[in-house]
Amino acid sequence: MTGSYIQMAAALLFVIFLIFAAGYVLKRKQNRFGFMSIIGYQTVGPKKGVAALKVGREVLILGVTSNDMRLLKIFKEDELELTETESFQNKFDKFRSRIRVEGK
Repeated sequence: MTGSYIQMAAALLFVIFLIFAAGYVLKRKQNRFGFMSIIGYQTVGPKKGVAALKVGREVLILGVTSNDMRLLKIFKEDELELTETESFQNKFDKFRSRIRVEGK
């Protein structure tokens, strides 16, 4: 009886280890290949703007407000001429630091 509890606990620990290992590998892979990147952002008013995001082989045009984000248009990568852009994580980190500064 005790042996089956030990075996079940060991199997549970192994599954938890596999989940954490998969998360670690996926996080490193996403940061290295830059799955998502911000192409551009244009403000159109206070706390309103239009953003262009490259996700995989598609470019998403989004309307962004302080309360909402809406998809406006989807383009295929070959429909547009795109230049080299900064990775999404770098842009997001800059955005978060700017929000912290403005919030103080």
